[in-house]
Amino acid sequence: MSIIYVLIPLAVIIVGIAVAVFFWAVRSKQFDDLDRQGYSILFDDDLPPEEKKLADERKRLNDRD
Repeated sequence: MSIIYVLIPLAVIIVGIAVAVFFWAVRSKQFDDLDRQGYSILFDDDLPPEEKKLADERKRLNDRD
């Protein structure tokens, strides 16, 4: 029964750490762009220079919105 006096505070500390890590991740914008990694496997990184320039321009225009 005395182990409960150790386990309950330990569980509260672990939950507190998990909540702190979650809020740190949100504040450091870890969850802002969840789709980019999924789309990155669909597109080639070795575009010709003129297409890469157009893609960068489109991305810059979309980032302003």
